[in-house]
This record gives sequence, structure tokens and C-alpha cells, in this order.
Amino acid sequence: MSHKLLWSPTEDRIANSNASQFIRLVKKMYDYDGKSFHDLWKWSVTHPQEFWNAIWDFGEIIGDKGSKLSNGAEKFWEHKYFPDAKLNFAENFLQRKDDSPAIIFYCEDKIKKTYTWKQLYETVARLADALKKAGIQEGDIVSGYVANMPETTMAALATISIGAVWSSCSPDFGVPGALDRFSQVKPKILFAVDGYYYKGKAFDNSEKIKEVVSQIDSIQKVITIPLINAKPPANCKIPTIPFDEFLTKGDVPTLEFKRYPFDHPIYILFTSGTTGIPKCIVHGAGGTLLQHKKEQLIHCDIKKDDKVFYFTTCSWMMWNWITSVLSQSATIIQYEGNPLYPKADILFDIADECEMTFFGTSAKYLDTILKSDIKPIKSHKLSALRTIGSTGSPLCAEVCDFVYESIKKDLHLNSFSGGTDIVSSFCMGNPISSVYSGEMQGFGLGMNVKVYDDNQNEMPVGQQGELTCVTPFASQPIKFWNDEGNKRLIKAYFSKFDNCWCHGDWLEKTEHDGVFISGRADAILNPSGVRIGTAEIYSQVQKVNEVIDSCAVGQKWDNDERIVLFVVMRDNLSLTDELRAKIKKTIRENATPRHVPSKIIQVSGIPKTNNGKISEIAVKNVIHGINVVNKDSISNPNVLEEYKNIQELQF
Repeated sequence: MSHKLLWSPTEDRIANSNASQFIRLVKKMYDYDGKSFHDLWKWSVTHPQEFWNAIWDFGEIIGDKGSKLSNGAEKFWEHKYFPDAKLNFAENFLQRKDDSPAIIFYCEDKIKKTYTWKQLYETVARLADALKKAGIQEGDIVSGYVANMPETTMAALATISIGAVWSSCSPDFGVPGALDRFSQVKPKILFAVDGYYYKGKAFDNSEKIKEVVSQIDSIQKVITIPLINAKPPANCKIPTIPFDEFLTKGDVPTLEFKRYPFDHPIYILFTSGTTGIPKCIVHGAGGTLLQHKKEQLIHCDIKKDDKVFYFTTCSWMMWNWITSVLSQSATIIQYEGNPLYPKADILFDIADECEMTFFGTSAKYLDTILKSDIKPIKSHKLSALRTIGSTGSPLCAEVCDFVYESIKKDLHLNSFSGGTDIVSSFCMGNPISSVYSGEMQGFGLGMNVKVYDDNQNEMPVGQQGELTCVTPFASQPIKFWNDEGNKRLIKAYFSKFDNCWCHGDWLEKTEHDGVFISGRADAILNPSGVRIGTAEIYSQVQKVNEVIDSCAVGQKWDNDERIVLFVVMRDNLSLTDELRAKIKKTIRENATPRHVPSKIIQVSGIPKTNNGKISEIAVKNVIHGINVVNKDSISNPNVLEEYKNIQELQF
């Protein structure tokens, strides 16, 4: 695979980067003599204890490091870094108390608010005191049925500051989806937003809140957060208290910041649940903080007073990720609602207005901007913007080209990939190396990633295999909730390869030390025994302007498997034989004949998880007559009805 060079950092940018500062620190601490970022990665995975020790120092972690760098356990899931360390996760976020902005919040065109560092600290202090007075103790669960807004961030930090554990999902989840998550962890207090806006329309959540509370006996209080100013749920079986009334009044209480063990739980994140009830993944304070420090400071070059945005919901690990930006003394910009409302380039307006330095989004959003013929390079200044981050799905070459041609020529396009499982990334960019079209720049520091075949043999450059990690890393989950003996955790990640994390992504290394992820391993196409990643097909379909979205799956057929491609056409367009031929020709000429689908079928929508990822597994199950479990994990489950009993797919 050969991709063209899109961008290289200037010598000045390299010299002033956090990455270069970190390299100087490592050279001073450990006599490191590498020259490139890839050299730094190789050192980080061959000297993991020294590497994570350097991250602790470089990130200026507030806490007691302890005397040991590792417990030395041989089993991957039993290995622990800094086993004697003590820290308070929230203490590392709440050092500033000045009047600069800590959080800037937009809710479509309805609401704009700014909270200073002083206001953030004081509100968290009042919330933490109120939670303790409400009976919340170390290890208790506090959950949020919440929007991406400042009160949510404050509630999470207050919860974590007193040793309790935070879990959340977004308010657009239906009652079954919320129950699937919260009923497993049994929260004592539920923070719940009264509703949300989407495309200018208000959606009242009062009845959903009442229904959830009625079915989870552990919830003792509901704290309602106003957004649409709906009336509180009537006849709720437990007290509902408005957010402002719940806060401790009078003088600002002191935040004590008791220090807890390195692996003290802070977050429970939920998997998408498309193949069953969502798994409850527990993440610890120290590993999450170290990993986010590494990614944000070194890979993303985030600095004090930067203005950092990532479009996310409270159901996605990117919400936890961007919350950690506060620990870098940088401002976070939150957006709640539809990112294309009230106009398609609203986020670029915000970027100019806030002097955004980091714009985080998804590959799908960038593709939508491309196909909407929006060219921010002509309509917006974007003078402060240094980095565009993209995750959620692979970033194809055409979209990479579009970023530099139509958004801004001089910026770092940082495409990364990881997951809820690790609350971070295995693959990321870096600000001191070149960007090539259609590929990520490499693996995350400290993430000893290998590309394996089914027999645990490492694949050479240009050949695809399983994404595995062969060395323990800081942010591996500490456990699954209610998983005695780590049985489900071991089965999920360590059952395929010996003592080696298997993530479930299908990828290859490139000649530039980069990475190309071609899809989820469980959605890999396998016609005539040849494995094909779905991303390889999507990247070609995106070149067909008449198509705005697509989904490729394998269908069992005549003792083999054939590729079926479902497409969503632009408004007022229908899939004709000519367009089918055009799609096939584009795929054949830019990929291989094996990538060409046997069937191309028009549909009105593509099912996606609540995090925006295409749910190929759900489509594959439907066309094979297999029941799709936990449809509430899909944001648009009604479209699945279209995929049932399609005549063209019948034997």
C-alpha cells in the first residue's frame, strides 16, 4: 500500500512540541538516543516500566508514585503498574481556580454558557459535599442519564473526588437501553437531564426518568439537570431534586482529595451491546490518567490554555477522554445536539468564535462535510486550529485529502483508534512526523501492538491480521463489573492468543511505519476464503458522489460467502443499473475484483451504534434470519426492518 504525503511539520513546530520536550526528558532520565517518533515508540515498548515512569513525571501527576514501577506479574491481566502509588484522579483536574474559561458549552443554537476554573472548582466542591451528605461512600456507584454539558462533567468529577465511581449514558437512549446499563451497576444516585435538543426540537425525558427509577431499586435520589426546562417527573417513587438545590449552600466546602490506590475504580464504561447485554468495563484512576496524559500531551500536543473540542455523547469513551483535557489546564468545548444544526458548518463557526486549537470529530462527519460541498478554507479563518482529530471509524484517503484541500493546509490530521475497552487508543498520530493519505501515523507510545495471523505469527508490512497487544499497558481495564475471577474479561481479550490482548480489529502496517485499519475482525468479509476489511470497500464507495452512506456484509451463499453492499443514495436519487456499474467499476479499479460486491441494494438508512459506528453484525444477522439482540444499542433500529426478507437475497 502506498499513500501520498499530505503534511510534514516544520522544524519550528517540531522543536516547540510537547513530544520533543518529552524526548529530551527521556534522554536525560535514561540515556535514550533515538531520532524519530517511531524510535521513541520502539523504546517505549521495550522499556515499559521506564516509559510509564517518564510519563508520570512529564505529566506532572499529583500523587505519591511509590517505590515500585510494576508488580512484575507474568499474566497480562494480573500485571499492575505503580502498585504502591496513591492519587486522587479529580485532584489532577482541579488545580486552577482562576477566571479563565474551563468549559465552554453550546447546545445547538439554543444555549451558550462559559464556566471558569474558579466556578468549576467551587461547583465540584459543593457537589462532592452534597454527595457525601447524601450517603455516598467510597466504591458506591453514581450514574448519569445525561447530556454532554458542564453539569455532567462537574457531577463526574465530584463523584470521583470522594472515591465513588461514575457511569453514564446519553439521554437519547430509550428506557431499555438505560436499564440494560444501570440495572447492572445499581447506582445509589442518578443525575438525569430533563431533556435534550436535536435539530431544534426539544425532547422531554421526564417519563423516561420515572420509568428507569421505577425499575432500579438501588436509586435513592434523582438529581435533575435543567436543559430544556421541562417539568420534573410527576409521581416519581423517590425524591427528585433540582441540581442547584442539591448543591451545598454557604461557604465553599474544602475538597479534601483523599488519595486512593493506583487501580481505584473511577469509571464504568459500557460496550455497545450489539451482540448481547452491554459489558460493564471498570477503569482505574492511575491508568486512565497516565494514558490520557500521554495521548493528549504527546500525541495531540495539547498545551495549557488550548481550546479543545471533541464531538461526543456521554455514552462514548471520547467523553471521558475529553474530560481529561482539564488535567492539562486546557479549556474544553462541549457541544450538545446535532453537529449539522442549525447549519452544516456550525462547528466551524464555533471553532472561529472560540479560537479552537483542536477540533475532534469522526470520519463520517468529515465525509458529510465533503459531500455537502462545504469548504471551510474559504469561509472560515481557523487561525488558531493546529489539529483535527478523527476517530470512530477508519479515515479514507479521499477524506484525508479533503481536510488539507478544503479545511486547512497547515494542520496535523490525527486519526486514532482504540475503544471503550481501554478508554483510549492503540493507534494514534503524532505532531512531529509526516501524515500520509489514508493511514494512521502509528501505534500509541507504550502500546506494544503486533499484527498476528490466526497462529500468532507476526504479519509483515502490507499484510493484514489481528490487532494484538503483547505487553501490559497502563489503561487496561481493572475488571468487568461482577466478574468473579476475571472469567469474562479473560474470555473477551485473552482467549484467542496466549497471554496477549486481542482487540478485534483487522489491520496492516504500512511502509511509513503507519497503520491501516480495515474494519472489525468479526465483520471481516471472506469470499472464497480471502479476508477483506469493510473499510477497504467503504473507502472506494465514498468516491461515488451519488452515494452518501454504505454497509458491506458477507452472506452465506452456495457453500461460500458473497459480498452484499447496501447503499443510501442522495436525496431524489435511485440506484440504477448504471450506478451499480459505476460503483463496481470504482471498487474494481481501485481495490481488486475480489472486493466487488455480488449484490448492491438501495436502503433508506444504515444501522449504527449510539457511537456512530456502522453495525455490520446487526445487518448480517438480519439477512441470515438471526435475531438482533439489544436493539436499543442501535441509534436507528427501525431501519433494520428494511433488511428483512429482501427478495434479491433469498436462496
